[in-house]
Amino acid sequence: MGIVRKFFLFCIGGTGYVVLEFLWRGWSHISMFLAGGCCFLLLGRLGRTQPRLPLFLRGLAGAGVITMIELLAGLLFNRKYQIWDYRHLPLNFHGQICLPFFLFWVPLSLGAMVLYRWIDRSLLRMSPGGHRQSDS
Repeated sequence: MGIVRKFFLFCIGGTGYVVLEFLWRGWSHISMFLAGGCCFLLLGRLGRTQPRLPLFLRGLAGAGVITMIELLAGLLFNRKYQIWDYRHLPLNFHGQICLPFFLFWVPLSLGAMVLYRWIDRSLLRMSPGGHRQSDS
């Protein structure tokens, strides 16, 4: 996949994550743009490499991807809980990730995989020659 196409998909994912946060709590942080872009690229790859995996398992895998990216972002950018704080939520890990949001990510990740596939196919049709390049 070309770097421009990857960057475009990264920006879509980052923007989507920030928009979700604005809708959910009224504000966001630049680190969430970075996390969202990474999540979208990884979910797109998961959707491509595991299309026969049962839907529920794909959703769990996608939620795992998002949760791990959120944990990494939290450990890097949210050490003082200035961006988010899940310490009051059940089954949280150091206030950075928690079970309720993991469960929220299950359907959201499935939707993101569908959106990624649709956008990727649309970009493929618009590219010169219209053929898939390697994913390296």
